[in-house]
Amino acid sequence: MIRFATIGTNFVVEWFLKCAAQVEGLQYNGTYSRNIEKAEKFAKEHNGNLIFGNLEELAKSKDVDAVYIASPNSLHYEQARLMIKNKKHVMIEKTITSNLRELNELCRLAKENNVVIMEAMRSVYSPGFLAIKDAMKKIEPVRRVEFRYCQYSSRYDKYKNGIIENAFNPSFSNGALMDIGVYCVHPLVKLFGLPDEIKATATMLPDSIDGQGTITCAYDGMIADISYSKITNGRLPSQIQGEKGTILIEDIPNPRKIKIIYNDGYEENIENIPCKDLNLEYEAEEWAELINKGEFTDKHIKYSVMCIKVMDEARRQQNIVFPADK
Repeated sequence: MIRFATIGTNFVVEWFLKCAAQVEGLQYNGTYSRNIEKAEKFAKEHNGNLIFGNLEELAKSKDVDAVYIASPNSLHYEQARLMIKNKKHVMIEKTITSNLRELNELCRLAKENNVVIMEAMRSVYSPGFLAIKDAMKKIEPVRRVEFRYCQYSSRYDKYKNGIIENAFNPSFSNGALMDIGVYCVHPLVKLFGLPDEIKATATMLPDSIDGQGTITCAYDGMIADISYSKITNGRLPSQIQGEKGTILIEDIPNPRKIKIIYNDGYEENIENIPCKDLNLEYEAEEWAELINKGEFTDKHIKYSVMCIKVMDEARRQQNIVFPADK
């Protein structure tokens, strides 16, 4: 049995616990929060046995084998580093670290301590993502990709009223790219690898961070356009265009509705994709499987490294600098 604890008490942690409860071999055992009363309340609500108000105590606990980290992005590196050095497996919410330097160090430590490190990028472990990979074979060669995720943030209204919360605070390594653009970048590199060339632009919010942006990635024989926003809602599907047809993907973070439109007009709906509103169960299953193998692997983390490389370059061009970069 893999006994895991959580860092964070937000709604995403609740989603993860609900999904992890369906995974054989995973057992939620406790919670850390800087606010001990919040940790007590959260653990009680979710039947956790342990409460931690100190990270060192969690890292050294003999009753915890692994830790799911869902704190603000800027805290991921230090928290994961401490857990890994104490031989705890980690699952880190997207975006996994503030920059490539931090991620490379975590990977080095994970290999040194023989523990699993994974990014909680739920979409790429889902059956829908596998269905996209299979569908691509029917339209190859792929020539153009358009991945879109534009979702108006409820916190943007507060920002416009002078209240800057974590989601729009560069001190926490946040912003549109880090919060939701990553949902487009990660599947792109997992499907096609690192691009040969990157061009990026962003709309910067006064006294804050990027509200929206675009990244154009050039490959040999292919162009990929990524668009993301926290200040508008998008209505168009994502697309993968090949010489034999086009794949339409309704929701890139949770791909469940996928259609191929061939050049002759024939439409093929990809059927029998398991549909779950909360698709975190698949990443939890993969985490447990890798931990049970008992060894470090770069099976998935290598794509997180590629993703961060693309995002670091995009931020460089967009003049987005976090305190963690300094």
